[in-house]
Amino acid sequence: MGIEVANVTKRFGGFVALNDVNLHVDPGALVALLGPSGSGKTTLLRVIAGLERPDVGSVKFEGEDATTRDVRERRVGFVFQHYALFRHMTVFENVAFGLRVRPRRVRPSRAEIQARVTELLQLVQLDGFARRYPPQMSGGQRQRVALARALAVEPKVLLLDEPFGALDAKVRQELRRWLRRLHEEIHVTTVFVTHDQDEALELADRVVVMNAGCIEQIGTPDKVFRDPASAFVMNFLGTVNVFHRRVSGLTPGMDAIEIQCPDELPAGSRPARIFVRPHNLEIDTRASGRPRLRGRVQFINAAGPQVKIEVLTEFGEILQVETSQKRYRALGMVKGGEVYVTPKEMRVFFDDSRPDQADSLESGSDVDTTLGRIGRPCASKKSP
Repeated sequence: MGIEVANVTKRFGGFVALNDVNLHVDPGALVALLGPSGSGKTTLLRVIAGLERPDVGSVKFEGEDATTRDVRERRVGFVFQHYALFRHMTVFENVAFGLRVRPRRVRPSRAEIQARVTELLQLVQLDGFARRYPPQMSGGQRQRVALARALAVEPKVLLLDEPFGALDAKVRQELRRWLRRLHEEIHVTTVFVTHDQDEALELADRVVVMNAGCIEQIGTPDKVFRDPASAFVMNFLGTVNVFHRRVSGLTPGMDAIEIQCPDELPAGSRPARIFVRPHNLEIDTRASGRPRLRGRVQFINAAGPQVKIEVLTEFGEILQVETSQKRYRALGMVKGGEVYVTPKEMRVFFDDSRPDQADSLESGSDVDTTLGRIGRPCASKKSP
């Protein structure tokens, strides 16, 4: 079932939770609503479910207006972060609950309920747990019971609010893979809320990045990560290093970017933020002929597949650098040692652009001729 959210605004007193939000969800898609606390993602999910009514705008399912429909009429399955299971009921009865409370004229027979619940417990890999009670199960198992209960009523849309937020990291990773496989099997249109970037990028077909009640960007996981539409998206999706500079001579499509901060700024220069991800910084213990920033190693975390290095630059800026274990061992870096850092790829967002007109440029093969002009931090431009 496709979902269309059109021009939705929702206020709670003087607080604007959603501000003229528009969203289209294709039938059978798996969509993540991603953003920080207070961005409006849970409110949007509840508006889709019918748990909240928008002040302005509409919600359509398959082209039919559902804005004023009761939540029970929308055929929506809702999974809460903290499961909301009935502690005094067995797993079987929890899953069967939505079927048993249907009006008598549409209520399945006892045999049909038995067959449906048994099928679902097998689907969520909990067959054999039917007689257990929720307190006797792990968090991951309870979350799967909650999902089975939501699926029992054969929803046209499945909505999940921070489904793995209450679980530890390893269980979250396991359930992500499991939910992806489950979705590929059942193909129910699914929208889930998360503030975990890795979760959204790993699970979703499309990611909706939200901020302050608005949608900043919609796209595939690869698109929003590699081609962020705004400085907020770039900053929110993973660790970044930010240089605050003034920029002149920057035109999209030019072979070089002139980024400098002389004592007297040239006419037409503009305040900008230059974003570089840690894995796009090349580090060396020897100076080369290429443009680079000099610094000293402050901290090394060699646990994991990538080595994470913290560098204090000659300008007093802290850089987060990631390199391979092989490269780290070859360089023989030590805490306090001098290093040289060269950005391989960067993006530039102007601070004085309107949100819908922010310029950005990705640096590629010509980065070596560019980064030599990054220069020192501008005294006239303070970090926000």
